Amino acid sequence: MHFPESKIKTNEFCFAFPPFFRTFASAMRVLIVNTSELNGGAAVAACRLMEALNNNGVKAKMLVRDRAEVIQHDGMAVPERITVASLPRSPWLRWHFLWERLVIFCYLHFSRKHLFDIDLACAGSDITRLPEFKEADVIHLHWVNQGMLSLDGIRKILQSGKPVVWTMHDVWPATAICHLTLGCRNFTTGCCHCRYLPGGGSNHDLSAVVWERKRRLLEGSNISFVACSRWLEGEARQSKLLQGQQLTSIPNPIDTRVFCPGSQAEARRQEQLPADKRLLLFVCQSVTNRYKGMEYLVEACRQLAAAHPEMVSNTAVVIMGGHADEVAAMLPFEAYPLGYVSDEHRIVSVFRAADAFVLPSLSENLPNTIMEAMACGVPCVGFRVGGIPEMIDHRKNGYVARYEDADDLAQGIRWVLFEADHDELSRQCVTKVTHSYSQSIVSLRYIEVYQHALAQRHFHL
Repeated sequence: MHFPESKIKTNEFCFAFPPFFRTFASAMRVLIVNTSELNGGAAVAACRLMEALNNNGVKAKMLVRDRAEVIQHDGMAVPERITVASLPRSPWLRWHFLWERLVIFCYLHFSRKHLFDIDLACAGSDITRLPEFKEADVIHLHWVNQGMLSLDGIRKILQSGKPVVWTMHDVWPATAICHLTLGCRNFTTGCCHCRYLPGGGSNHDLSAVVWERKRRLLEGSNISFVACSRWLEGEARQSKLLQGQQLTSIPNPIDTRVFCPGSQAEARRQEQLPADKRLLLFVCQSVTNRYKGMEYLVEACRQLAAAHPEMVSNTAVVIMGGHADEVAAMLPFEAYPLGYVSDEHRIVSVFRAADAFVLPSLSENLPNTIMEAMACGVPCVGFRVGGIPEMIDHRKNGYVARYEDADDLAQGIRWVLFEADHDELSRQCVTKVTHSYSQSIVSLRYIEVYQHALAQRHFHL
């Protein structure tokens, strides 16, 4: 079943349900389940959704395995969120993670190459006994891999009878074991011959075994799947595994009160960045992640330096993320490696300091970093892949380059930095985020999904 992208208001939507649901909606309790509180794009998105729901009348809590020990806010440590709970401390938590990696390591013939590219969900915690689970009206799964939930644990959640919503941050729920398909279309008919496995797998390889386990799990289940981008929704609809499941797409939210335009000059003073250069910003959790496309950025910058020698003196690249120092020397422009930054207010400051943001990823869903840059009024450049073309309107608020084309990427960087009307691009960026990704808009769309799931459960009782 498909949920239409409704433009009606929440109170108008509620009139489609009995009075019981109109009353219940204001007291709805949602438990958001994610492996981590802060690490990774899914964690950031899940936390932002929790805040958006709480700001719009829903009582939302988050359950994680990895809770942040210290949260940085405006350069200072702040108390832990009272709306975030963690799994009970137990040696089993670490063992669930290690056991799954060990099993995968063995199936990879003791190679580390794809050790974190696949997940089996063969080990995890049972959350159905926890008070946070028992008091929730809706269970909202997000990224639950690497030992958070096993397939058996998900089965227990489904057997509890509580409505389940599952936000897809990558394609794993629609495939057997992989988070990135790398162009493979086996998931449209049934996973086997997995290219992540040694020798390309076989008809009865690990992916085929896990596929069958997932098929049995989903058979007869009633999960409301939500993809974070229209692209991922399209991929999920082609999965044989999800045939007959409810599926829609809702973007991640962003707090436009925090991520918003500000003084570029002040931001550069705070971050000790040059005031007389055009600054190109690259951000990701780990700069050396090959799927984030740093090699294409390096090649594009080399082409620009050769074709426009003046850019060597008037352009610089700011790199924010782990291992930034390792790639700074590869660039022909002056580079400013900032390392990994977790303080949200400092992240906003870095975005405000930039003239353009570039993310030449080889695979993406709906990247938070592009949303954050646009919310701060920074035009973006990226490849035509995944959900990126849904965010960047080509030559309107940024530039969408041909996939894996360093030459076109260079043209896009040059166009945004030196040729386009930067003020107009910036205005269009902010308008796009306000109309598409604000907390109020996204939370209302999720509330509709929750109400629909609750209504279905009520009518089936």
